[in-house]
Amino acid sequence: MRAKSPDLPQLEARLGHHFAHPALLIEALTHRSYLNEHREHATGHNERLEFLGDAVLELVSTDFLFKKFPEHTEGDLTSYRAALVNTVSLAESSRALGVDAFMLLSKGEAKDTGRARDVILADAFEAIIGALYLDGGYRAAADFICTHICAKIDAVVAARAYQDPKSRFQERAQEKRGVTPVYETLAETGPDHDKRFTVGVFLGDVEIARGEGTSKQDAEQAAAENALGTMRW
Repeated sequence: MRAKSPDLPQLEARLGHHFAHPALLIEALTHRSYLNEHREHATGHNERLEFLGDAVLELVSTDFLFKKFPEHTEGDLTSYRAALVNTVSLAESSRALGVDAFMLLSKGEAKDTGRARDVILADAFEAIIGALYLDGGYRAAADFICTHICAKIDAVVAARAYQDPKSRFQERAQEKRGVTPVYETLAETGPDHDKRFTVGVFLGDVEIARGEGTSKQDAEQAAAENALGTMRW
């Protein structure tokens, strides 16, 4: 289980902000599950701060993209923003800051990996934005977002990461192989209310990768993402 009192000065140095109200940062790092095992914990969990941080993140990233790409359409800007602020991107930034080591989690949540941990880290990142906004105002939050999120935009555009994985894989497959990927459901498990699907993506008769998800659409996107990695596209 994570320690109850994170090393705030160390994290503050990474965030580039000294909190006048350190309880805000502790709250941003506290997952709901932690309070279930530590009723004595004085602060609340981070969901309210996450709610606030999500709104600040959307405003700052939208303002940044609007000014950076004056000739681009609303559709382009929406796609760019989605790539910047999605769960994978936020979790990546959270890990780069070492937030994982400071999280207050239950024993069970501390063992989570993969997509489940990405969600926890992305939510914590938004909660930290909310805490920065309350403690240091709009400028503190905006500077943090521009440094750790908006700075990714050139790489996002260059890699066309603003496209969903299926669109990217289809475009690359047609460009490099002259074929259109085909998706096939390979397995369905679980009861009707909690099904999991395994989907394979094929180029011709060759299976390139598989993906899993709670819907066929999610599994196809996961398969495409894995295929992009397999083919190094």
